Amino acid sequence: MVQLIVGRKGKGKTKQLLDKVNSEIKNIEGSIVYLDKSTKHMYELNNKVRLIDASQYMISNSSEFIGFVCGILSQDHDLQQMYFDSFLKIAALEDQDITETIDKLSKVSEKFHVDFIVSISLDESELPESVKDKITVSL
Repeated sequence: MVQLIVGRKGKGKTKQLLDKVNSEIKNIEGSIVYLDKSTKHMYELNNKVRLIDASQYMISNSSEFIGFVCGILSQDHDLQQMYFDSFLKIAALEDQDITETIDKLSKVSEKFHVDFIVSISLDESELPESVKDKITVSL
């Protein structure tokens, strides 16, 4: 399943994401990965959550991002959830259509039984219709 947390920059998406990941870690049996554009939130995450600074991996387009995600999945068969903060930046999708990437994430989610929780710095009205059904929080 892909869940979207959407809203303009500064609306509190990261706080929502951090609260969700820290509460989920208590109820989940597998592992959780948190992808971000830096290690800034390292001390706000439960120490059982694996933080990955995606900016270190030279991701320059959405296909490379999907490959990166699949690489993480291939290394951790217990992975149940992945959180993406600053999704547009880490997936190299700023000022681009996100539809195809969200569709691919949905397929990966179904195939490998991993939930993706995604923070997107766009207003709900700016999102393509095809992804609006995945919105769980709109700020």
